[in-house]
Amino acid sequence: MSQAYVALGANLGDLRQTLESALADLMAWPGIRVTRVSSAWHSAPVGCEGPDYLNAVAAINTSLAPLALLDALQAIEQRHGRERPFVNAPRTLDLDLLLYEQQQIHSERLTVPHPRLHQRAFVVLPLLELAPELHLPGLGPLREHEAAVRDQSLTREPQALVPVLAG
Repeated sequence: MSQAYVALGANLGDLRQTLESALADLMAWPGIRVTRVSSAWHSAPVGCEGPDYLNAVAAINTSLAPLALLDALQAIEQRHGRERPFVNAPRTLDLDLLLYEQQQIHSERLTVPHPRLHQRAFVVLPLLELAPELHLPGLGPLREHEAAVRDQSLTREPQALVPVLAG
């Protein structure tokens, strides 16, 4: 099993319900085991217009190879009505593969570590909750990037996300 981190975000619809349902989908996906989930955080959109996002990060163990994991994440996004009309469009669900072990991957379909993850408070702070000693391949210790994102607006939700099983 390989350890990976997945960012979850949404800014259209019922944000909490969407993230909780997406977590349940991740938990049910063959070859994926969710081991921990960060707090949920509200953040303003970056580089675009639209409503605020609700974000979280999930730590997973997976038997899936990186591209197969990406396919699974995109299938879950599709299940939740994700459309991609333009870059940074508002979205019902966004699942990003942030890290996969200590691998550095640069292909047409996938870049790991996720580009800009170290520049986004809505990724850095939830990741620090889960893995304060995490080292980002090619970028150094995660904690060293915290100060650079502290000026970004981010508010922690008081309630933890609880996966909603479909039924």
